[in-house]
Amino acid sequence: MRSLNVLLVTYSFPPAGGVGVLRAASLARYLPAEQIRLDVLTTRNASAVGADPLLLEQIPSEVTVHRTLTLDLPFGFKKWIKKLITGSKPRPVAMANTAAPARPSFLKRVIGDLLLPDPQVTWLPILVTAVRRIVRQRKIDLVLITVPPFSSVLLVEKLRKSFPSLAIVVDFRDEWLATTMDLVSFSRSDRARLLAHRAEASAVAHATTVVAVTEAARRAIRARYPQEAEQKFQHIPNGFDCTRLPVATAPRTPSDRILLTYTGTLYGSTDPTSLVEALLTLPAEVKSRFHIRFIGRIEEPRFRQSLLQLVDFLPQNQAMALMSESDYALLITHDPLNVSAKFYDYLGAGKPILALVHPEGEVRRLLEQLRAGWWVSSNDIAGIRRFFLDALDCSAALTTSFQPDLAGIGAYERQPIAQRYARLLHSIAASQRSATVPPAEDR
Repeated sequence: MRSLNVLLVTYSFPPAGGVGVLRAASLARYLPAEQIRLDVLTTRNASAVGADPLLLEQIPSEVTVHRTLTLDLPFGFKKWIKKLITGSKPRPVAMANTAAPARPSFLKRVIGDLLLPDPQVTWLPILVTAVRRIVRQRKIDLVLITVPPFSSVLLVEKLRKSFPSLAIVVDFRDEWLATTMDLVSFSRSDRARLLAHRAEASAVAHATTVVAVTEAARRAIRARYPQEAEQKFQHIPNGFDCTRLPVATAPRTPSDRILLTYTGTLYGSTDPTSLVEALLTLPAEVKSRFHIRFIGRIEEPRFRQSLLQLVDFLPQNQAMALMSESDYALLITHDPLNVSAKFYDYLGAGKPILALVHPEGEVRRLLEQLRAGWWVSSNDIAGIRRFFLDALDCSAALTTSFQPDLAGIGAYERQPIAQRYARLLHSIAASQRSATVPPAEDR
């Protein structure tokens, strides 16, 4: 297998922190061992929730990292603008295509339409120039663009015009048009939706391959472009870093408190309102048996106000250590297509998952397939109440009732997933080379 020169384009990269960094970081960590000479193009001043310098230490020295400046707004300021434009209550996905949104004020429309499809679009002019230079100087065979931010898909058509024979892969960490647009998008105006549809269609048309992180997302994207070949749309999941899966739990007594831990951001797609309403209906003696900890960032002040009645808040850097003490990992998602990165971290932690999920979603499918925990509909308040009563009843027998599929879970470790991705990239590049080499009689 010949060596492959790959340029990974990612807005966020270590030492920036947050779950959006992990896919690119794991590819940079493991791809060089798979006959891939990797260059990474990223920002020097990414707007991020925090920093994680340890992730940078895991990147092999042979990876060449190019950093450019971006004119992006500070993280907190972007959140303020987003709240101004969209309000504090995103519409549920089920209502996204039926309920007519309230028309925003003129000022909100102007601010919202300045930065489309997202505020990171300000990186695009610098990005285009840098990519063209690196492709030429480093003799790049394949460019891998991972999104969000979704504005990076605007790079694809520009690259295709400059390099007609270049292999270009677009990696969608989140499905955009069917779910993310309504759950967490910066703007949901008619103009924003039109631009998003046009941007995705252009990217798909000019890309060599489109990769999604869930099979449901792959099918959703593929269904929008029936004129494209089936082979163009691929599925490479997210994963976790782990060398073993600890599942043993100390014996419990009926009087022990039950500790649940949630890690990550609380925002539109992880709205905990139904959980709070359900727990408040429990008898006091039952509610006192549960100790719930939220570790991470809360985007909506109203979530914090309601959760303060029930939970402890702890900093993100305590997450993994405290997860090991927990009886259950708590998961909340209203998204039917995307699977949050925390789900895979929960798998790696080896803790049974109590999941409040979309009943037809990918998380439910994976949870059942891997026997990694139990689920209830995220909007079913009565069902969530029963769910916690059942958890209380079975807590003493948790060691026997929790029987995860360890082999299936092990397949989601990041190193074998990166190896799978490497095989796909080699295959794409080989096919691209074959397509651009003229037949012998034409030479």
